[in-house]
Amino acid sequence: MFKNILFVCVGNICRSPSAEFMLRELVAGKGIQVSSAGLGALVDHGVDPTAQALLLEHGLDGSSHLGRQISGGILGQADLVLTMERKHVRRITEIAPEASGKTFLLGKWQQDREIPDPYRQQRAAFEHVYGLMAEGVQSWVKYL
Repeated sequence: MFKNILFVCVGNICRSPSAEFMLRELVAGKGIQVSSAGLGALVDHGVDPTAQALLLEHGLDGSSHLGRQISGGILGQADLVLTMERKHVRRITEIAPEASGKTFLLGKWQQDREIPDPYRQQRAAFEHVYGLMAEGVQSWVKYL
């Protein structure tokens, strides 16, 4: 059983916190902790304004989020680590080789689909990525 799920992207202000808030809503009351971190985090920065606008439009609020840098300790606490891109999986296994068996793409159940970074792009890119993340998050719920 997965009790501590960690989402990882690069800056920890767009993709990973959005996925965190999506999954947190879906597993509310199940005793599952959901968090996020970045491989090159914008530490203590809030969710990107466009990402936050999309969260709000979907009934979620990411305003409490502050970006944090991934570490071996954070990885050690996680039972499941979900990343956006293959290079994130590789980087995590470099940081903490023992995490390799519990680290997967968020898009694993969509033919190992990667989720591109919308940072500094137009709203349409954020909308596309939000949809990909929503599919990925939903596909994991049955395994939790």
